[in-house]
Amino acid sequence: MLADYAVQVEDSRGRRFPETPHPYRNPFQRDRDRVIHARAFRRLEDKTQVFTRRYSDHFRNRLTHTIEVAQITRTVAGALGLNVDLAEALALVHDLGHPPFGHAGEKALDTLMRARGLFFDHNLHALRIVEDFEQRYAAFRGLNLTFEVREGIIKHSRDYDAAKHPELAEYVLDQRPPLEAQLIDLTDEIGYNTADLDDGLEAHLLTLEQIRAGVPVFEHFFREVEQTYPGAPDKLKFNETLKAVFDHLTGDLITNTRERLQQSGIETLADVRAHKDRMAAFNPEVEAQRQQIKDFLYENLYYSVSLAGEKDDAERIVTELFAFWMQNPSALPHNYQEKAGQESLPRVVCDYIAGMTDHFIIEQYEKLFS
Repeated sequence: MLADYAVQVEDSRGRRFPETPHPYRNPFQRDRDRVIHARAFRRLEDKTQVFTRRYSDHFRNRLTHTIEVAQITRTVAGALGLNVDLAEALALVHDLGHPPFGHAGEKALDTLMRARGLFFDHNLHALRIVEDFEQRYAAFRGLNLTFEVREGIIKHSRDYDAAKHPELAEYVLDQRPPLEAQLIDLTDEIGYNTADLDDGLEAHLLTLEQIRAGVPVFEHFFREVEQTYPGAPDKLKFNETLKAVFDHLTGDLITNTRERLQQSGIETLADVRAHKDRMAAFNPEVEAQRQQIKDFLYENLYYSVSLAGEKDDAERIVTELFAFWMQNPSALPHNYQEKAGQESLPRVVCDYIAGMTDHFIIEQYEKLFS
């Protein structure tokens, strides 16, 4: 039984191109499956999350991170009585628009586009992927996802100004997204905050002592673990502590969101959409703890000297390839040359680069600049 404020699949606003109902899968389950079978989804396996494979094959990439976020999201959505199928589909599609080289690649593309009066936004790029770039069906371009999944792609992590984005008018920008979409940015943070502590320690870029000193919530649970498992190796104490932090964040997201719904008198999906605030949230104390973890990671991991060289290389590769194809559009693949006749060349070059895996963009760079 779903809560009254959940998205009911029978109330979906449907697909851009009507399709015959499937005999044993509801529309959101079909959307989930279409995302999983998309080429862009498979490419996430070779897109950097934080670490390239020179550190270890065990570290998260965009694909494994996405699977972890989907697992967290299913748990939270189920506990809140939300539509788990919709929430899972949104979790699986949430990073589809990320370019190669993680945030360094995204920063470089956005900088290049802004120099030309444009911009790069991975949420809007993900929408372009599912609406246009994926070509699997004879009857239509794209994946023909339901309105609710397409809306969640662009609205799960931020609000867009309707005046600045008239092209998004159909996605009711003056309304809040459903709770299933509101969860995604928060479950994403739970996933990468805890995973990056784990991978950072494994890469020897962070130490246990450093994490204990810099992340108060981790230290709190570490002391409890030490009392319970005094003779355990430090790595296992770390694992137990990280699991406790993970459960702490996830549990609070469930309980605090439920309390906010009750306190705000939210009873229906219409109430969720009309409310001035997003209802999915951590409580203030836990939100401060989440921000402390994030600040620690930025200061000690993401901007660390050890990763600086890779970030510089990523930005250089993206920048030089962008300039090459801007100057030599005839060197683009044929289908992108055709698009250049319909859209601006910077957007077409940006789309081409954004779709690349780390391996492929390096291969292209070596081929053109060796």
